[in-house]
Amino acid sequence: MCGIVGFYGPDDVAHDIVFGLTALQHRGQDAAGIATFDDNFHLCKGNGLIADVFKPKQLKKLKGNIGIGHARYTTQGSNDAELAQPFTTSYPFGLAMVHNGNVINFRSAAKRLHEKYHVLPKTSNDLELIMYTFASELRLKNLDNLSVIDIFDAVETTQELVKGAYATITIIAGHGLLAFNDPLGIRPLVLGRRETENGPIYAFASESTCFDYLGFEFIKNVGPGQAVFIDKNYKVHYKNPYSLPKAFCVFEHIYFAREDSTIHGRLVARERVRLGKILARKVIESGIQPDMVIDVPSSGYFAASGLAEAIGVPYRRALVKNNHMGRSFIVSSQAGREDIVKKKLNPIREFVEGKKIAVVDDSIVRGTTSRRIVRILREAGAKEVYFISSAPPIVSPCIYGIDMAMSTELIAANYTEEEICRYIEADKVIYQSIDDLKELFSEERGNGGNCFACFTGQYPTGDVTKYLRHIQEERQSHRGDKKNSSAEPVASVSAKAPAPTEH
Repeated sequence: MCGIVGFYGPDDVAHDIVFGLTALQHRGQDAAGIATFDDNFHLCKGNGLIADVFKPKQLKKLKGNIGIGHARYTTQGSNDAELAQPFTTSYPFGLAMVHNGNVINFRSAAKRLHEKYHVLPKTSNDLELIMYTFASELRLKNLDNLSVIDIFDAVETTQELVKGAYATITIIAGHGLLAFNDPLGIRPLVLGRRETENGPIYAFASESTCFDYLGFEFIKNVGPGQAVFIDKNYKVHYKNPYSLPKAFCVFEHIYFAREDSTIHGRLVARERVRLGKILARKVIESGIQPDMVIDVPSSGYFAASGLAEAIGVPYRRALVKNNHMGRSFIVSSQAGREDIVKKKLNPIREFVEGKKIAVVDDSIVRGTTSRRIVRILREAGAKEVYFISSAPPIVSPCIYGIDMAMSTELIAANYTEEEICRYIEADKVIYQSIDDLKELFSEERGNGGNCFACFTGQYPTGDVTKYLRHIQEERQSHRGDKKNSSAEPVASVSAKAPAPTEH
């Protein structure tokens, strides 16, 4: 999962790009990059947060009225600075591209690229594959008289050849700014516009919250398989979306997107409140009677408040977050995640002591972070701790751009709710119902289709067995662990319930 932006207007766009990326910092903290264009490409990228990578000295060099930016969250490969986006190529015309997502047929697509077009990608980064596939198709056109139809034809062939989830933004030097999605529309991308004294400036972004900060008017979501091209006269051209059903990632609503973003007409904060309210039935049926409901900040807040309202129990913010720590979910190692949880959450003892606490989090992935939170609350004097997930059990890894580990590391894929409850040391564990989640985001409620693969194992791109095997091979190679084909338990909850491996 990453954050991407693209701007095109009459004036320099570097500062808009930086502010836009800052609004998307929650989507990626590993690296950041910006490319702008006037007569040449100007590129600045490196590891770290937006504020660390882009200093006033660098911004002065990023000249141009067209530009793109990227905040990286590593799902595959290393965190080498050379893998930071954007990527550029000089032919045809000069292209610079960013993307958010994950390609699932990298090996076969790279082989075709090499055999048919004699192009050998230098890295294993998905973006390079998408960029060179698009560039190879574009160079087959009449480059002396390139038309919008030619550009959209090259996009369509790229979408047919590259499988997976991706939202992309591309500068075509001297021609304009292009954005397109995968045919299922798994990853988010929105288009906005702001009027200036010198004319309109257009923007693409992963989330609408960018537009709120920068004073842009929301125009539309870039639909599944759709392409949008803004030419050098600032005319907007649209390629019709695919007829395939939409499969937008539901986890964006549950966790990843900012709560003040609107996705496909649905305010994220409001949907998270609804997630909490529909949990009330399961909480009541369980027979627990909490004294208060609290959240794991920040993504658990709205679900917790919705649950508290529905069951008539006070809501309190009893875990205080150090906002200068990163999001533990997107830290690459388990040790790093545990360390962040220890340092970023501090309980308010006066609220917790002697109380039966229902603590709501967005999800339970490996279980180790959840266990640490339960321990923090017990150490603060909680009488009982009920751990409630606003997401259903995660039983399958996400292959579309969220690093949810392999199924051997997903606690719900290998253990019952009772075993999970013992492992995280809670008095009760309650999950969201997958049926309730599907109902909330059903087509009848105006959503138009979602991907629920991490909860069901049913992937919208079809059979992904080979790709899952490739991921496991790469991760084992990266860890230097080629002896075992699956994760081994390292501790025991009981004689019958071994704890999952803490990766």
